[in-house]
Amino acid sequence: MSFAHPWFLLLLLALPVVAWWHGRRDRQAAFLYSSIQLFSHVADFRQTRPEKVLALLRWLTLALFIVALARPQSIHSETTIKASGVDIVIALDLSGSMEAEDPGFELNGKQVNRLTLAKDVVQRFVERRPNDRIGLIAFGSQAFTASPLTLDHDFLRRNLERLDLNTIDGTRTAIGSALATSVNRLRELPSKSRIVILMTDGQNNAGEVPPLTAANAAQSLDVKVYTIGVGTRGTARVPRIDAFGRKVYIPTQVDIDEDTLKEIASKTGGKYYRADSADTLRKIYDQIDDLEKTEAEVRKYVRVEELFAWAAAPGFALLLLEILLRHTLWRRLP
Repeated sequence: MSFAHPWFLLLLLALPVVAWWHGRRDRQAAFLYSSIQLFSHVADFRQTRPEKVLALLRWLTLALFIVALARPQSIHSETTIKASGVDIVIALDLSGSMEAEDPGFELNGKQVNRLTLAKDVVQRFVERRPNDRIGLIAFGSQAFTASPLTLDHDFLRRNLERLDLNTIDGTRTAIGSALATSVNRLRELPSKSRIVILMTDGQNNAGEVPPLTAANAAQSLDVKVYTIGVGTRGTARVPRIDAFGRKVYIPTQVDIDEDTLKEIASKTGGKYYRADSADTLRKIYDQIDDLEKTEAEVRKYVRVEELFAWAAAPGFALLLLEILLRHTLWRRLP
């Protein structure tokens, strides 16, 4: 509930002061009358309970009329947002190499592996695109749909959080299958723009669909593919547990098939990026966010219900009650 003229409510603050002043004046009058014995019974009558009840009714009536002057309102609003027309599928590599911890891959000041950083960046990207349908593909040796295209981004984020290493078979990397599955999710949706963001840190060594064949399918369906190679240049350390149960790090050569990723992006009108640090990966998603902008249709409906009567009607009822009581049951004697 809100008020069209809320400043009238300030008068409510004055009521206690006026009531105090009015009561003080009555007490002074009663004292003067009580000093004259001929009017002692009249003075006592003025201080009886009926007089106090009538005074209370009067102040409640004034308070309700003040609230009515402030025009209480109930505002019902409804916002309708249509999808922007940009459909995005994010294909996220869950192969075992995503466990590697590259130099510069930090989150909140702590060293993290590639998958942890990638999930954080994807989540922030999703938050910036509230009007886009976004889907999620997870791939390792095979590709799976982790979340269909949806505007329910809370559902999408919950599914993203559940993805972890060893969630699926991550012994190999099926880049072609991941791209084909992503394109298949977009194939039957009429959209202004259809996009795949494919993130991987390795080379295609699994699956039945070659990456460039999947790229040709994306090109024919007018699906733009942005490819991201995740990992530093040179070597990264991979955590392992040794025979004594201790956590040790093994240097591993970073081996990303950049030529294939570049060709996929070039064929489909997208772009290839190399994410060799946390800042670089965040900037990549910022660039994609800027490149793929479109306006969403937003309609807002506001219905205002006046509640004046809910305050004025009880006020009039109390006023009539006071008048009736004052002139009938609790009528003053002259």
